[in-house]
Amino acid sequence: MTHGHPDIIIQGGTLVTMVDGQDPIENATISIKKDTIIDIRTSGGKSPSVEAGEVIDAKNTIIMPGLINSHSHAAMTLLRGYADDLPLNQWLFEKIFPAEAKYLNEETVYWGALLGCLEMIASGTTCLADGYFFQGATVRAVHRAGLRGLIAQGIIDFPAPGVGDPKRNLEIGREFIQRWIGFSDLITPGLFCHSPVTCGAKTLSGALEISRNYSLPLQIHLSETVDEVEEIQTRTGRRPVQYLADLGLLNHQLITAHSVHLNMAELDLLLDKDVKVVHVPESNMKLSSGVASISDMIKIGLKIGIGTDGCASNNNLDLFEEMDTASKLAKVFTLDPTSANAETVLKMATSWGARIMGLESLVGTIEKGKKADIIIIDLERPHMVPLYHPISQIVYSANGADVRDVIVNGKILMKNREFQTLDAQEIMDRVKLICRRMKV
Repeated sequence: MTHGHPDIIIQGGTLVTMVDGQDPIENATISIKKDTIIDIRTSGGKSPSVEAGEVIDAKNTIIMPGLINSHSHAAMTLLRGYADDLPLNQWLFEKIFPAEAKYLNEETVYWGALLGCLEMIASGTTCLADGYFFQGATVRAVHRAGLRGLIAQGIIDFPAPGVGDPKRNLEIGREFIQRWIGFSDLITPGLFCHSPVTCGAKTLSGALEISRNYSLPLQIHLSETVDEVEEIQTRTGRRPVQYLADLGLLNHQLITAHSVHLNMAELDLLLDKDVKVVHVPESNMKLSSGVASISDMIKIGLKIGIGTDGCASNNNLDLFEEMDTASKLAKVFTLDPTSANAETVLKMATSWGARIMGLESLVGTIEKGKKADIIIIDLERPHMVPLYHPISQIVYSANGADVRDVIVNGKILMKNREFQTLDAQEIMDRVKLICRRMKV
């Protein structure tokens, strides 16, 4: 079978494929046709012998799969720095929820989500799992940016932005799915239940039924704080994971973010039911929610993802920082320097993240036949010299600003740090204008 001339050839550099057991490939040449990787070989520094629409010189770089942000609220860029240094419940109920109720609408969410997309492209994220309100606006923003994503409508049992009557929360969620399913090959709609505390049993069961009917993932915050665990125990007599199990929610479609305060019996249950778990270390630290026991999760075989949460509790969307923090936090928490090593944490942001999203057959590794979601990291920077171990360099030395080029589905979104699909100045100006009206 012949593919014809490639549309893009990436030539040179060190390729980190993230394929299990495969070492980095020096002087790699990657050929892309339309949205697919059609060839990978070692060029030995020589020019490829085939013609291509565009040849990207990747000498002195690391080439790797695009990063996958498995838990985000992109439009919360609007609330970056809005209410810092507060306990979670005070932060959420006294600051964030009131601000969202007052200032969120289709327009503000659209521009906030676009700013989030801009920031993610700039720092090498090519795929995101997102949950918020007015998510039709986020779908349009992600589509305009050219990113891949699971975009979920928020479900909560009290009045919320765009859902004045909480009795209609599931109805609006179903309408969201019906409106956007099939809209784009890159975007999957879904539902996001805020938490077992803010969503009652009827709502949780209803969201599960809708998600099953459309074979879509269901996202939820789980056991983020001690207070949440205690409240669920007081209400139901069970810990949160067992409570969700009794409601039938534990299955391969469920994505649980934070998952901080879990005992070993709960972890075993999540593993047994193939529930997807997302680690959100920097948000957990900033809100003093606790430290998720990812070392125990990894030891028992859970393949977890990593996410940033929203910019109101992080305050950035840089997954390189998140990986570095995740690894070091696990080490200091366990007093074990081998805990959450660089390769494991990089899997969380690539191949394991793809599994979280149900996209492991398409992205997460660089292989022939997979979709071309690729980033290129510049090594010609003082903090990236010398290079002994590429994976360690990615996790412990690199940051988002080192990303030079970003390709999603075979389309170049950033080239030599220049955005190709978005007008950065327009987006930042619009967000500044919106936020001038927001009173702290």
